[in-house]
Amino acid sequence: MSLITGALYAALLVYLGGWYVGQWQGNFALLLFILTVVTFVYWLAEHYKFKPERDAAAARLAEQDHARRAQLASQGISQVDGNLAEARAKVLAQPWWLDWTAGLFPVICAVFFMRSFLFEPFKIPSGSMIPTLMVGDLILVNKFHYGIRLPVINKLVVGNHKPERGDVIVFRYPVNTSIDYIKRVVAVPGDEVSYLNKQLAINGKVVPTQPLAEFYDDDSLKYSLQFSEKLGAVDHRILVDKDRPPYIPESSIEDFPFRDQCRYSGEGVVCRVPEGHFFAMGDNGDNSQDSRFWGFVPEQNIVGRAFVVWMNFGNFKRIGFFN
Repeated sequence: MSLITGALYAALLVYLGGWYVGQWQGNFALLLFILTVVTFVYWLAEHYKFKPERDAAAARLAEQDHARRAQLASQGISQVDGNLAEARAKVLAQPWWLDWTAGLFPVICAVFFMRSFLFEPFKIPSGSMIPTLMVGDLILVNKFHYGIRLPVINKLVVGNHKPERGDVIVFRYPVNTSIDYIKRVVAVPGDEVSYLNKQLAINGKVVPTQPLAEFYDDDSLKYSLQFSEKLGAVDHRILVDKDRPPYIPESSIEDFPFRDQCRYSGEGVVCRVPEGHFFAMGDNGDNSQDSRFWGFVPEQNIVGRAFVVWMNFGNFKRIGFFN
């Protein structure tokens, strides 16, 4: 079993190493599921096979020691060499390959349960959600807000709330579902959403905005126009780059499902959101690859609702809840 366990750990290191250097795309949810199953098998084997065998061996050792001492005592010998407690401890000791598998099962199982059904951490990799979320923000996503989903396959089994306009959601990128994206829901099924000349409108009504002080981005070393936008019941901030044209180049638009529900022009785009789908955009609209480019977010792709920055090692002031 030690050889099998060693081979499994070697395979894990190869997988993690290849993922780290970019040789292949990793799937942490699948990896955690496999680790949970494998350690559970070892845990069962430990409790129902290996530990009873060690207990039986320790009992036999105690019986043999007792018989030996009784035999020597009958011959008048009272001083007997050997430390029974030390010998029993060695017999009962869990081997390394069980300590690093069965011993880790409770921890891995707890992490798997919390990550799959309660909260999942993510790191913000790009500036598409500035100023709400900054590069390097470590956020938590509420996995049960929209319902309970099966791990790995992300299939909804128990519904809860529906995504609403203004929600910040994490979802599987429709073009490549092995990648997670984060954007803000701006339109729900049945809505007609337009983004023309950098002005958002839902069902013909312009989404109200109020100008704020210009936003300075430390990474790009430039100022952007900043507005407060009220989307549904959510007040949040958005950025507008006055130097970017409002149109979307044809070469940048994916051939996505329900593409016929969108009309593109030199002013921007107008879309009718199909059932079971959502239209999502980044708060940094002129620097965001979102539904305008690759289409609608299917409801089955949604991972959860983002709600708090729990850490940013470059700026502790970033910690807190956000809209």
